[in-house]
Amino acid sequence: MKRLLIILISATTLYSCRKLDQPITREFTEEAYWRDANDALAAVNSCYENMSNDGYFFGNEALSDNAYVNGIGFDNVTAIADGAYDPSNARVTNEWSYRYTCIRKCNIVTTNIDKVPNMDSTLKRRILAEARFIRAYAYFQLADWYGDVPFYTNLITISDAKTITRTPKADILNFVQSELAAIRADLPMNTAYGSQDRGRITRGAAIAFSARVHLYKGEWQAVVDDCEQLIGKNDNGTYSLQSSYKNIFNINNEYNSEVILDLQYGGGRTYATQRSFLPQTVALLRSTLVPTQDLVDDYVMLNGKGIAESGSGYSESNPYNNRDPRFNATILHDGSTITDFNGTVQTILTQPGSNPATNSVDDQGASPTGYYFYKYYDPTASNYNSSLNLIMIRYAEVLLMYAEAKNELGQLDANVWNSTVRALRVRAGFTDAGATEYPSATSDQLRTIVRRERRAELAFEGIRPFDIRRWKIADQVLAKPVRGIKVSGGAFNKDANGYIIVENRVFNNPKHYLWPVPTFERDQNSNLGQNQGW
Repeated sequence: MKRLLIILISATTLYSCRKLDQPITREFTEEAYWRDANDALAAVNSCYENMSNDGYFFGNEALSDNAYVNGIGFDNVTAIADGAYDPSNARVTNEWSYRYTCIRKCNIVTTNIDKVPNMDSTLKRRILAEARFIRAYAYFQLADWYGDVPFYTNLITISDAKTITRTPKADILNFVQSELAAIRADLPMNTAYGSQDRGRITRGAAIAFSARVHLYKGEWQAVVDDCEQLIGKNDNGTYSLQSSYKNIFNINNEYNSEVILDLQYGGGRTYATQRSFLPQTVALLRSTLVPTQDLVDDYVMLNGKGIAESGSGYSESNPYNNRDPRFNATILHDGSTITDFNGTVQTILTQPGSNPATNSVDDQGASPTGYYFYKYYDPTASNYNSSLNLIMIRYAEVLLMYAEAKNELGQLDANVWNSTVRALRVRAGFTDAGATEYPSATSDQLRTIVRRERRAELAFEGIRPFDIRRWKIADQVLAKPVRGIKVSGGAFNKDANGYIIVENRVFNNPKHYLWPVPTFERDQNSNLGQNQGW
């Protein structure tokens, strides 16, 4: 079913058939490999293993105002969100080494592939393009988190690694963009891949990722140019919105028309992360990765108005009624129902003293905010271990990038609205004209609408922490308390309106807009220096 993952996991077994005098390694060195096309394919498949992982995908949400991690899970992202971390923080340290492991794997491919004799030129160019894409993705992540970072595209020695200096962030991002432009022609369209190659990087992925990089740099016309190569066209691949928002994330609907790039699982590779975000009566484990009240509050009403707007119809006594349909597809709240792994329908009650008490906020193993994530729940998982792919880029994001860029250029008119925001809202289930029709609004007001739409559509997909940093609002949204549900009693720390305060966060500007260079890396290389404030 997921042949690419089977190939990844089988790589070590495959190469154990080589002569015994050749080293067994996952790095496919010159001494052992590069004899035929299968060697090159196995090497690039190894690069896919380090493109990303479920811990980063889900844990990133808690680096934003969307979520909170109770404890030190997910490499202690809570300390980062709190502003109470230093260069030895686990996530800060591990992200750096994880990305450079990926870069080394990619450099092994790009450096050695010419050694393969008589290789088909089309396949060779495709493998090179895949490795270059993954390397560009790793450099983008590094530059976004750390700013200036060491840069190289060859196989550096240990001595080089101990003396290399950092390259400016702008140069890193320029390299990423040039790579994504250069490899497009060598990557197949999504419609050109057979079932055995589903999950590989496509031309559409290179274009969509390029748009994201331009978006983060504020290069609005370049965003428009990239997005228009994917919207309503099929010469770079065929993409469209799914009819059901909830079904996008259903294991029975993987590789659907909305998926542009996804993180592959299956074939023996699974993750149990959903046990960290589901109710403990479902997952039989303490719930640690949970939504915030701030995320809940940002979902609009069915008439398109924010809950604080006049005429919205919002009522604190019935807070989940008539909300954006994507809310219930993403978050479980007091009164929600869920079918557990045994096929039993559970009603989730989170108010203090509710029954079953194991899901209420006054139970130590339950959500401290009174909410649970529902998106990416895989009820077919065996012993909670899911093989559901995690979508890194999808077509809905292309539409949102297009809408944002068009607005920043002063060009978000009714036609653009209808093909982007309206299309997403209609798909979600909005019918009220107040939510679907082009609003009479200023550019600033439209900016608020588009940003809120982006948050609702992409919640729990690892996008929000990057957005709040590029918009330069992290120092606002992360410098305040993490809130949970409103409660009338109990021994809770609450704000003036009765909402639980889970913790108080700190975000110092400019210090926390970049992570520090890890202590371990600076101990090995004194030329790395350190970011401002660290």
